Parts: sequence; C-alpha cells; structure tokens
Amino acid sequence: MYKKSYGKESKLSYLGHALVENRNGLIAAAMVTTADGYAERDAALLMLHERQKDRSRRITVGADKAYDTKDFVRTARELNVTPHVTKNEKGRRSNLDRRTTRHAGYAISLSRRWLVEKGFGWLKQTGPLRQVKLRGLEKVDWLFVFSCAAHNLLRLPRLIAQSQPARLKEQCA
Repeated sequence: MYKKSYGKESKLSYLGHALVENRNGLIAAAMVTTADGYAERDAALLMLHERQKDRSRRITVGADKAYDTKDFVRTARELNVTPHVTKNEKGRRSNLDRRTTRHAGYAISLSRRWLVEKGFGWLKQTGPLRQVKLRGLEKVDWLFVFSCAAHNLLRLPRLIAQSQPARLKEQCA
C-alpha cells in the first residue's frame, strides 16, 4: 500500500525506476519495485551497481534532492559513481561537498535531469503505463522494461537523423 501524499488514500502500487543517459535521453536500465519509502534509492543503487560491474571508469548519476542522503552518496561513491544530486539544504546541511559541486559537469547534469521526465511522460501518455492492467511484480516489471525498450526504439531514428548532418559535414571537410 502506498500514499502519494498526506490525506490521500492508500493504493496497492509499484514504482517504476529508470536510469537515463543524459546525452540523448535513452533509457539505459529499468526496473519495477513495490512502493515503499526507500525503493527509489535502493533501486538506483542496484541499477548503478549493475552498470558499473564491468567498468573501471567513473560515471556520474544525476538525481533530485530526495537522493541527497548520507547512505546514498556514500554508497554511490563506493560504486565508483559520482553523485550529481540536487542539494537538499532545507533545514539541514547537504551531503554533497565541494569536490562534487565545483565541477562544470555537476551543473550540466542538473540541467539535463528533465530527460528522465520526458521518458516517463511518453510511457504514461503513449505507452501502456497510465493504468497498468497487469497484477504481480514480475508482470508489471516485464511491461515496464518492454515499454522502456519501445521508447528507445522510437527515439533512435530521430537521433540517427540528427547525427547524419554532422557526419556529412565531417566527410565534406
């Protein structure tokens, strides 16, 4: 059972989580969990662990201020991931320090966070996720991951078309 806000009724719910790369807005990883207060951060760490398993190079992750917790920032750094999280300084000190926020990449990551909302907007408006007709975590997870793959397949022709003029300019020069 999950409540979206105070005063609202509780509903049986699942949360869909997506890891989106911030250059083109393609969904790199997706999963569904049962809704609870910690599922978003736990799912993010799990997906980051899977992405970093075979890599030695440090990557960055952009996230909103709900991810500005001591355990998320610490665990992300242990996974060789730089957390570009919006600082949450409402009534407390942020868990990010200057070693992360001083770089230009931090501001770029924060400005590109809207790309994840673009994918979720498509999944709810065009895709089948506005009102899921399936029951059970495994079935809902399958539908969510399949819909994310469909979103990527629909984005690819536009991305390829955008890169074609740049290739033609390079070949002509």
